[in-house]
Amino acid sequence: MNMQVYGKNAVRATLEAGNATTLYTLSRLEKDELVTLARKKNVPVKFVSDNELTNLAKNPAHQGFVVLSEAIRPFSLEELLTSIPSEKKEPLIVILDGIEDPHNLGAILRTCDAFSVDGIIMKKRGEVQLNGTVAKVSTGAINYVKVAVVPNLSQAIEKLKQRGYWIVSSDGSATQSYLDVDYHSPTALVVGSEGFGISQLVLKHSDFIVKIPMSGHVNSLNASVAAAVLVSGIVASRSK
Repeated sequence: MNMQVYGKNAVRATLEAGNATTLYTLSRLEKDELVTLARKKNVPVKFVSDNELTNLAKNPAHQGFVVLSEAIRPFSLEELLTSIPSEKKEPLIVILDGIEDPHNLGAILRTCDAFSVDGIIMKKRGEVQLNGTVAKVSTGAINYVKVAVVPNLSQAIEKLKQRGYWIVSSDGSATQSYLDVDYHSPTALVVGSEGFGISQLVLKHSDFIVKIPMSGHVNSLNASVAAAVLVSGIVASRSK
């Protein structure tokens, strides 16, 4: 099944990753670098009207480019874990619990790619799926970050624990700052939805429940912003 990816950055990343099957664009953009790249990759190029592009993307924010891509195949948990080099002593995985907004997922993928996170684990149900909007917001990171889809987060967490991972959940009710945890070990960071947070069952299976200390007037952060703060903080702490 094909997926429609739109927007220049997302289309470029899809072409570079070798996941594109057909590029759709406007005739006036025939000399654009993306058309040149598509032809270099032997990807067919079709010129259509702006309305046709909007219909293909199901969104007017296509920036003149839509590419059909092979649907991103999620990994199994075992595939994700075995893809991490055995010599890597401090892998970092992000677990998502109830992320329903494609913009949040796309931004989290972008953060995970930027900080070389080893993969994402998310539920089969109750989460947004990998789609064109997610691809656009991720600016192409969807092609590079490994995503494992599992039927049960608690069972996945138990398997991670058996492999030596510490489970760190971010929750507004926590009393411990995320800055006070030692991350020099395999770590799985759990991020919940902005509306409902992390489920009680997942919190029960966590080794640490932490919060982001804030001193302003708001008492919560968007899920993708929180993920970016936490991931960057973990990576920075490991360099000390």
